[in-house]
Amino acid sequence: MKREYLSNTVLEKLPYHLRDFILKQPYDEYTAQNQAVWRYVMRKNIDYLGKVAHESYIPGLAKAGISTEQIPRMEGMNRILKEIGWAAVSVDGFIPPNAFMEFQAYNTLVIAADIRTIDHIEYTPAPDIIHEAAGHAPIIANPEYAEYLRRFGEIGSKAISSAKDFELYEAIRHLSIIKEDPATKPSEIKEAEVHIALISENMGPPSEMAGIRNMHWWTVEYGLIGTLDRPKIYGAGLLSSIGESKWCMGDQVKKIPYSIDAAKVEFDITKPQPQLFVTPDFAHLSLVLEEYANSMALRNGGLKGVRKLIESKNLGTMELSTGIQISGKFTEVIEDERSRPVYIKTTGPTALAYKNKELIGHDKNYHAQGFGSPVGKLKGINLAIENMSPTDLEVYGIYEGKKTELLFEGGVLVEGEIITGKRNLQGKIILISFRNCTVKRKDEVLFKPEWGTYDMAVGENIISAFSGIADPNSFGQQFEIPKEKTHKITYRSKEKTLFELYEQVRKIRQSENIKDEDLQFIFGQLIVNYPKDWLLPLEIYELLRSEDSFHLRTEVKSYLEQFCLDDSVKNLVIDGIRLIEEDKT
Repeated sequence: MKREYLSNTVLEKLPYHLRDFILKQPYDEYTAQNQAVWRYVMRKNIDYLGKVAHESYIPGLAKAGISTEQIPRMEGMNRILKEIGWAAVSVDGFIPPNAFMEFQAYNTLVIAADIRTIDHIEYTPAPDIIHEAAGHAPIIANPEYAEYLRRFGEIGSKAISSAKDFELYEAIRHLSIIKEDPATKPSEIKEAEVHIALISENMGPPSEMAGIRNMHWWTVEYGLIGTLDRPKIYGAGLLSSIGESKWCMGDQVKKIPYSIDAAKVEFDITKPQPQLFVTPDFAHLSLVLEEYANSMALRNGGLKGVRKLIESKNLGTMELSTGIQISGKFTEVIEDERSRPVYIKTTGPTALAYKNKELIGHDKNYHAQGFGSPVGKLKGINLAIENMSPTDLEVYGIYEGKKTELLFEGGVLVEGEIITGKRNLQGKIILISFRNCTVKRKDEVLFKPEWGTYDMAVGENIISAFSGIADPNSFGQQFEIPKEKTHKITYRSKEKTLFELYEQVRKIRQSENIKDEDLQFIFGQLIVNYPKDWLLPLEIYELLRSEDSFHLRTEVKSYLEQFCLDDSVKNLVIDGIRLIEEDKT
């Protein structure tokens, strides 16, 4: 990551593989109309959300460094967020779910660099800076919620995905990108929606990540808090949608007590939500999260956990009872007649670690072709290898320089000369290395002497299995960076001229040197050349405050009222006029 991003010490702790997602915020690319969209949404949000949002929202805006007057800069947000132990980074749209969660685990908000167009001012399916900055950031000023968010990221980033999850993610990302591009044909959007529906119908059994994704949606994105009859808003999707924040409070949206059942409830990002979940308080969110975490392979391991890693076809980590961690792509598990795992295998680059720190000499380059190891106790010996004292190890022929045979309960036979071993901090042996080694189970040969040194992980049980790498800083990039980038909108010369008019009005407001003749000239150009633009006339109307502006103010208001005949912008214009007139009062 370039130094310019690190304006907050929290970011210094980010592992390197996450830094590849970070972009320098393209602040100079925001048009004056983009700034006006931000300002309109924020003014309207603060007016309405002050009544229906959680009490942390309004004071949280200031604590997160967010102003109504302009799109926030990451540098400014980070200077202020560091006071509450958080940071913010700019990224390109949706990033892979596990990466998104891992950022959260490091107290870092992921903020999409783009901003919604004026045509999607009330709601956009694409992540944008209004949703991320004005939606997520204010509520983290509440310490209990901030800890929930961090803990959710910590647990969520370990959730195992299915092979289909990434396919669905890419399809949703594609739809969100093309929906925000004015040049997209309706037929393309329809085709993308059909594609998502087809994937969704053929996902198979829900993965751990699917449950985490649902819980994140119904809390962090679309959560309500309080009582069922008088809830408040805290979810970022609602806080950033001036349309749905009102819609959700009506009786047409069913309110349900939040519980672990939310993990099974799917959602559609393209439509208003038919039901929402209400938590009594933020502490309850953490209780439900812990309940879900108790069902994950992260805390249960075993044969089921390894199978989940194999089915995911993604990088994952398996931890044995000694604490040794094996990170790579798991491709096979051999089980005995009692359905216990007796041998596990990875294919391709694999690394070994202990307490999330890579073992020296056992990186992904050393184990570039994969790794395999038996699991369990030796046959006929009640004492697991990890629990053997030095005397026990000598009795059973497990010491350096000894040519030995180790027959495990699951039928795996390891024959070879012991070179050395590694122990954990408690003195338990966690890894044994052999030369001239053969490993087999019945007639199946699992390792041959000519393949080199055989490293055997030691552990009676698989206690954990989770997505990702134990020591990501040593392993390198583990998430696929999205190939499709957010489309940069190409503006025609006429649109650029409109943006120049927006900029002129913006400068007039900032200078407070308001001259009616300047506003009259700009308004005249709008009437002639941009009869569909409703937002800039609102900005002009707001500036006409003096008694001398009465006639021009009346003319502009009359012009704005014509837009009330258009149902697509009627409420936007009415609310805009109301806010201005209340402010004047």
